[in-house]
Amino acid sequence: MGKPGEIKAQVIERDGRILMVKDCPVHGHFEDVMSIDPAFFRHLEQMFPGRDIRAHNDEKLHNHGTSTIRHGRGSVLTIDLTNRCNMMCDPCFMDANQVGFVHELTWDDIKTLLDNAISIKPRRQMSVQFSGGEPTMSPFFLDAVRYARKVGYNSVQAATNGIEFAKSAEFASEAMEAGLRYAYLQFDGIGNAANSHRYVGNLFDVKLRAIENLHSNGVEIVLVTTVVNGINNEQVGRIVRFALDNPDKIALVSFQPVSFTGRDEAVTEERRLAQRYTLSHLAHDIKDQLHIGEPVRDWFPLSFLGTFSDWADLVHGPQAEWGQVSCGCHPNCGIGMAVMVDKQTRETVPVTAFLNADRFAKDVAAVNDWARGKWTSMIGMALALTRNYNAFRTPTHFRLFDLLRKLDKGLGASGRNYGNVSGSRTVEDIFNRRRDRWNLLFVAGMWFQDLFNYDFRRTEQCIIPYATQEGEISFCAYNTGVGWRNIIEKMHMTATLTKWYEEHGRHQIYAGGKSVALDSVEHHLLLKDDIVTDEEQHDLDVMGIAKNARQEKILERTKRDEKNLRMAQLYREVVLKEPSRPRLVQIVAAQAAPRTEGNLELVGRNED
Repeated sequence: MGKPGEIKAQVIERDGRILMVKDCPVHGHFEDVMSIDPAFFRHLEQMFPGRDIRAHNDEKLHNHGTSTIRHGRGSVLTIDLTNRCNMMCDPCFMDANQVGFVHELTWDDIKTLLDNAISIKPRRQMSVQFSGGEPTMSPFFLDAVRYARKVGYNSVQAATNGIEFAKSAEFASEAMEAGLRYAYLQFDGIGNAANSHRYVGNLFDVKLRAIENLHSNGVEIVLVTTVVNGINNEQVGRIVRFALDNPDKIALVSFQPVSFTGRDEAVTEERRLAQRYTLSHLAHDIKDQLHIGEPVRDWFPLSFLGTFSDWADLVHGPQAEWGQVSCGCHPNCGIGMAVMVDKQTRETVPVTAFLNADRFAKDVAAVNDWARGKWTSMIGMALALTRNYNAFRTPTHFRLFDLLRKLDKGLGASGRNYGNVSGSRTVEDIFNRRRDRWNLLFVAGMWFQDLFNYDFRRTEQCIIPYATQEGEISFCAYNTGVGWRNIIEKMHMTATLTKWYEEHGRHQIYAGGKSVALDSVEHHLLLKDDIVTDEEQHDLDVMGIAKNARQEKILERTKRDEKNLRMAQLYREVVLKEPSRPRLVQIVAAQAAPRTEGNLELVGRNED
């Protein structure tokens, strides 16, 4: 017998797919797709370098039962500043604006969470991501960014829908001055129609304006796409194309296959199977839609990068104030493909087309195992790179020296100044780092779990912990099921919604097709007409399947009403012996179509 709420599962291969299969004595049999490509699935597991260090000196922060984080330090520390949001869209991890109460961190809460984070040893750099809800709605947003930089974190980002940044270039400038380095920008497709499932009339215009305001003020852009099969999976290639067309403005693209949590916790099996999207779908969709990337050659688990973090730690030595960011997640959690883009010519080549990454990583691991001094390790890295580099497959103007500089810029081994990224960075530092001719565009996939594919091996290696009033909790453990989010937000509830509205009033929510008022829609992005979508995707409409939880409830209510009507009719006929009544159909006069030039061609000209 397992623990309450836990059941054993098997991961099997059947009919060319990888499935998770499990049986619950109460709720029955469950199956879900893990991968549509067994060779790709095996490739990811073979490239996994192994678990990170055992987590230690953190008993107070990591103590959450079976879902406790047991390995590594994490890469992205997520802090939900508020559960309030200025949108009402689906999907949503936290069911924002719908839970009946407000959970919003105080200034003391925010400082405590960040102070706790730097108390864990060994101390590693992490990206601190302020999230929500919509983090810009917190009155402490800018102060929180400023404090995260003050305690020593170099990469501070906001997971945002971009509305406030689109409305005000001044606000974007203030965020940069406070220390915001990245905007983790919700971006579900190219064109307003492709974003229509978010129910904001001009949402794509908002995104373009947000990018304009943020990037021009020194904040780097990460496009973040929640991919739902049948909703926006056809947008995957278009989004990457948009990023490749704008290499001077887009730093990274992160795809997140849908996780049925929050608003979608009670998803029906029919919709879940139709909308399920995996990391293998992502790799194949980019290849099929964009003709870039071979799934087994060019994609690797995010943890593959850990070997290079280890090398950087070796070079910087034990005297370094901070260790490197290290991605030690399970191979089924996250994947990535690196693409080298020439900012001048827009020529694009996957790095693994001209670099034998598998052998390169093994060579670097050997250098790490030597554990020699800084300069010996740097020479070893250069030799490993030279051995695995193919100059005949690179972009036209790319040289081996360019790749060496790229590695040095990212890992900071030589000490050369490419532009400071620490808390003392200046505007000049920001634009100095942008002068590089080459953009190493990283296309990532991060697949968060739900109850149907939950795996404790993944949560114990989580690299995206939530910092909460009850410690740091795995992203998936926090958001999935009747989990830690529900517990903690209710334990530390700020106010009921009614009480909050009485004291603070209602905040602006953009929903139901309402547009955001913008002072300008001007931007300097390259937007090609052939990637802009003019109408929403209709796959689920054709299949007769609901698109979201709200539609499911409406369909369920309609079916229930029809059943009740039928039962009432049978009761009258069988029990009360009432004669059946013929169904009446209202007949109305046909309305003549207005005479226009368009319909005159169909019906013939009719002279007066």
